Amino acid sequence: MSLRTIPTHPRVSIIVPTFNEAPNLERVLPTLPEVHEVIVVDGGSTDGTAETAQRVMPSARVIQQTRTGKGNALACGFEAATGDIIVMFDADGSADAREIPVMVAALLSGADFVKGSRMLHGGGSADLTTTRALGNRALTGMVNVLFRTRYTDLCYGYNAFWRDVLDVFDLPDPDATGRQWGDGFEIETLLNCRAAAARLTILEIPSYEHDRIHGVSNLRALPDGMRVLRTIDAEFRRLRTLHSGTRHVGATARFSSRPVARPTGIPAYRGPQRVAG
Repeated sequence: MSLRTIPTHPRVSIIVPTFNEAPNLERVLPTLPEVHEVIVVDGGSTDGTAETAQRVMPSARVIQQTRTGKGNALACGFEAATGDIIVMFDADGSADAREIPVMVAALLSGADFVKGSRMLHGGGSADLTTTRALGNRALTGMVNVLFRTRYTDLCYGYNAFWRDVLDVFDLPDPDATGRQWGDGFEIETLLNCRAAAARLTILEIPSYEHDRIHGVSNLRALPDGMRVLRTIDAEFRRLRTLHSGTRHVGATARFSSRPVARPTGIPAYRGPQRVAG
């Protein structure tokens, strides 16, 4: 990635994709740190999600996604963002907002793309089953071999990155018609693969995945594992096409091992903390 001028006080945009998340937003939005902007992307909710977001956080921007799926919601949020840094934040209560300043610190330390890892010391999950954990390990290992990466937790979507790397993700145009590759839950694996393919400096930080506040996980080990597998195959084929005619078929992403200084006032992880309420 080309050198950038790193601002002393970067503007942070938090993107929150939603679909019928009104009860969750009541408790999640108040936990977010004060940032440049919070963009809530609604997928046509029928439970008053948009209205709840505006009531709980009047400063939030609420926009409607253009197609369906989490990937399209994120792409719409990315396009609308005006900050220097973009943070992907799930609305179901599983993500810990206290980790956002640590992600920002990691980006300020020189990373292009920061991803949370439940597998690093200090991370963990209240939601990950043994079967899904084993599948995640196998899929992570596959990506590490094909893309020459050192990921520890492929199937986790709590990420942050500089807005100036958006172009390397080559996401589908939010205004395009019809279903597009990247519109669904494949978006998380797609971003990880394309960050590696673009040889971004990637840094993982420990992250804890909490129980969802309302409802249960929509993830299922076998079908979701197969979806991730198809995404890995498609992205590796894309990588080979990009480097057709050369010997380069891997990504050789630059993984940073530089420790991230925990910002003042952000306590070290001491175990899961449920959102109050």
